[in-house]
Order: sequence, then structure tokens, then C-alpha cells
Amino acid sequence: MPPTLASLVQHSALKLTVRAGGDRLDTPVRWAHVSELADPVPYMEGGELLLITALKLDAEDPGEMRRYVRRLAKAGVVGLGFAVGVHYDDIPDALLDAARDEDFPLLAVPRRTPFIAISKAVSEAIARDQYRAVTAGFAAQRELTRRTLADGPEGLLAVLATQVDGWAALYDASGAVVAAAPEWAARRAARLTADVARLGRSAATASAVVGGAEDRVELHPLGTGRRPRSALAVGTASALGTAERYAVHSAIALLTLTTERSRALHAAEERIGTAVLRLLLAARPDDARAVAGDLYGALLDAPFRIAVAVAPAGSTGGAGTGGGSGSGAGVAVGLAEAVESAAARAGEPVLLAPGPVEPDGPERLTLVLADGGAAAHACAGYAEGDGAGGPGSAGLVIGVSPPVLAGGAPEGHQQAEQALAVARRRGRSYVEHEEVAAGSVLPLLADDAVRAFADGLLRALREHDATGRGDLVASLRAWLSRHGQWDAAAADLGVHRHTLRYRMRRVEEILGRSLDDPDVRMELWLALKIPR
Repeated sequence: MPPTLASLVQHSALKLTVRAGGDRLDTPVRWAHVSELADPVPYMEGGELLLITALKLDAEDPGEMRRYVRRLAKAGVVGLGFAVGVHYDDIPDALLDAARDEDFPLLAVPRRTPFIAISKAVSEAIARDQYRAVTAGFAAQRELTRRTLADGPEGLLAVLATQVDGWAALYDASGAVVAAAPEWAARRAARLTADVARLGRSAATASAVVGGAEDRVELHPLGTGRRPRSALAVGTASALGTAERYAVHSAIALLTLTTERSRALHAAEERIGTAVLRLLLAARPDDARAVAGDLYGALLDAPFRIAVAVAPAGSTGGAGTGGGSGSGAGVAVGLAEAVESAAARAGEPVLLAPGPVEPDGPERLTLVLADGGAAAHACAGYAEGDGAGGPGSAGLVIGVSPPVLAGGAPEGHQQAEQALAVARRRGRSYVEHEEVAAGSVLPLLADDAVRAFADGLLRALREHDATGRGDLVASLRAWLSRHGQWDAAAADLGVHRHTLRYRMRRVEEILGRSLDDPDVRMELWLALKIPR
């Protein structure tokens, strides 16, 4: 504890006597300062014990003493030490009354106690307190290190919570709580998810303080890259002291080292994942399982989905762990972090492989996700805008295969690419292949090139009809819809079948193509279905 007025009064060698403000002696003393100025306030910082002999004060003037004491109290001076037996045999009543009126600590300093002795006592007490804080900090560091090596981040958080007499929590990059101590703190920590997510999206590396009705919480980003990969929250009832600050800094250093080690392991895991994916796509599932081992083995032994995510052209080129951003550097990093966090919480494996990326092309991220698992749900949720950072502004597009087994990975990857192409064409952020396969083919053809083809194929017929010489387009549509059945199509049009036969011969003459050719009938039918 730092020195207080009470500890100075109890100091046997100083012989100080309390004359006013006796109920405020627990105030810490930051320094002892001597000043005989009538107004020493401009030279004060707050927290000082001011020592005077009243050499330049009219200490017997009640009005002047009231103003003097009030100025000292307003400036944060914690007390006044008055030397008796120097200029005044005792503390003048005017000063004594002013101090009592303000409840301002006033100490009588006997003549035989030099001011330098009080200054030394304060200085020594401060030094002892700092030494205790440093010693406690080193002890905390040793204990934090020991528990981290023995029990990982959970053990570190338990020690840190005890050291700060509060609680501590560790978050992943998405803002989800990874661990908390004590156990009751998990619910409190979860309420800060949005604050942690904002901290993670910020380019700044500074810590933040979040004030609340319950406690004071410090949020510290962890990691050395451009974006923090995790965060530490420390909640206490009041601001941290020196010893507690040492403990927090030690915890940040240890967790950062753990994070950087995890990043190196993550990069190695990513390279293994890329190799496994290449073997799967080369139709070598047994070799893929052998390389995956325990890392991805369980993922390959059950149905999984392949997802291909592509960032917009012109975004940060290249994927991977470069720049400290994790899998899929640039805009894809948010998807990678969301998927990995969900998989970690669910205890399920997930494979992420960046690339391949063409020179100056958009970055790509390929994911292998357990069918129906937490990672697959996180992928879909991120695409719909539920992920931290929101993919909408980033323009990330994701195509997902149906469930496949390891032997069907090449086909699954092709289906994911097909779903991706549909998503990009439709301007959507997420498309599953089942949706494409179950729907109509017509929306896939709704682009300018197909409309131009349809207009060109039917232009001559529409120009013919515009002259009022017949209704060839409607007749062709009715005939094709009835699969070339003359009587049924003629009935639909309300004309004789010979009239319909004549119109179809005119269609063949105008187009220069035979309606007996199934390819011609298919092209004409699609052209009629494309909206103009």
C-alpha cells in the first residue's frame, strides 16, 4: 500500500498530531512538498502533503485562511503539515477553524521534526510500495507462466482473476468467449462480444476501457499482426494498481506468445490442408487420409461439403497467412475466422485452403466442412451477413457443393464451382448446389448474351407478325408446348390444323431451319421462354 496520512501519523519518529480532518487520514500521499507561497496551487499536481511554517501567510486572518484552505482542497492537496514553534507557537485558530470547516486534514509538526524527515518517510514508503509491487509482479509472472505451461490459457485466466481480484476472459477473433475465470464471469464476458469484435476490426492496436454499472473492464488486443487474432478482457471494481498492472502485462505477453505460436502451427496446418485437398481433388482419397492423419481424418470419414469462396476482383490479392491476417488474407479472412471459431467451439475439424489465385485475380478460399456441422452453419451465416465485419460490403461470394464422400471430392468441387458461378451471375453472396439442381434452368440463362441470342433468333418472326400477316410467334409457342401435336395446338389457338401447318411451314421458310430437328426446337423453345 502507498503511504497515507494515517501511516505518517503512526510513524513513531515523526511525532505528528492530528488537529483537523481526522476521518480522512486514509488518503494516499503521493509526495511531501514544502512551500511558503501564499498560493502554491499552480505548483501542485494533487496528492501532496503540503508542509509550511506560515512564513508568508497571515495565518491569523480568518478570511484569508478560508480561501487558502479551499484552494488547497480544490487542487487535490491531501493535507497540510504546520510547523509549530517556528513562527507560531501553535496552529492559529483562523487556520484551525478553516481546516475544520472544510474537513481538511491538518497535522501539527513539532519543532524537533524537520520537514526533510517527513519527506524521507514519504519517499521511503513509496519506494517500499513500488518494491512490493514489482516483487508481486514478478511472483505473478512466475505463477502465470507456470499455470500457462501446465493448463494453457484457462490456467492463466484463473491466476490473473485472482491477482486482480476480479475476472478475466479470452476471446477469439470473432469476439466469441474462448475461456473465462471464475466460471460466473463467462456470462458477463459474453455481453462484451460486440465491443471485442469492434476492437478486432480496428486497425489500431491500443487497448480500450469499457465502463459499466457492474465493473470497469479493460480490453487488450493480442497478437502482432495487422489485426488482433484474439483479445483479453480484465474486469475489476476499480482502476488497476501497480502490482495488478504488472500481472495484466505479463498475461498479455504470455497470451501473445501463445497466439504467435498458434499462428505458426496454423500456417503449417493450412499447408497440410492444402495438400490434403489436392489429393482429394486428384481422386486419391486414401492418400489424402494418410496425409490428414488425426488432423482431418474424422472429417474425411463422413459426408462433407466443399465450399469455394471468391473475393471481388481487385481486392487484396493472395490468400494465406501473409500479413498476419490468417487464412484468406484480405476480405476472406473474416469468413475463415468465423468458420474456424465455430468449428473450435463445436470440437469439429475443418479444412481451409487458400488459392489458387491467378495473377491480379480475385482471392479464393476453399473449405471442406462437415455436413450439417457448426462450421457449415457459420459459413452460411457469414454469407448472409451474420458474421463479424459483414460480408455484404466485402462482396464475398460462396458456392457450396452437396454432401459428398472423400471419393466424390472431385465432383463435389466441380459442383461448388458451378454454384459459385450461379451466385456470381445472380448477384448473390451464397448459393448451394442443391438449390441450382432443384430449380429451373431458365434463371441461369437470364443474362444479356442469352437475351441477345433469343432476340436474334426470333427477330424475323416478330417482324413478320408486326406487319399483320399472321401470328407466327404465338403459333410456334403453342405448337412447341404441345410437343408438335397438330390437333391439340390448333385447338389451343382456335384455328384449323391445316392453318397451323401452313404457319409452321412459313416459320421454317423465314428461319431457314427445319422444325424436325430437335436442336432447333430446343433453341426456339428456350428463346421463347427468355424474357425480353
